[in-house]
Amino acid sequence: MNESLQYEQLIQPSWAPPAYLFGPVWSLLYTIIFITFAFVFYKVFKGELPRKVAIPFILNLVFNAAFTPIQFGLQNNFLASIDIALVLMTLIWLMREIYKHQTYRWIAFVNIPYLLWVSFATVLQFTITFLNA
Repeated sequence: MNESLQYEQLIQPSWAPPAYLFGPVWSLLYTIIFITFAFVFYKVFKGELPRKVAIPFILNLVFNAAFTPIQFGLQNNFLASIDIALVLMTLIWLMREIYKHQTYRWIAFVNIPYLLWVSFATVLQFTITFLNA
């Protein structure tokens, strides 16, 4: 079953966005993620940022990549809720971590749309989990 159909079959709050909106939003966000995260990894590789700065970026990618298989492969709302909360926490962590480096603060600012969407997605996922329990 495709992800859009699975999403539409869940009991959702009235304010849940339609399934077709997720593709364009994530396309934009993945562009932001690719550019900013690659830049951070490059600066860490060159030694211009300490290695520890990369940790929340790596964890965020892992948790972000795990969401779809958990939500739509395993069809486990509870684990998906935990995962999206981890995406949000690592996103806040990485933004705080990179903000400490004045030259690279722009990375935190550029990721604000990602933060806003993941905050919304976290509330949505927790609501869906509750409604479908």
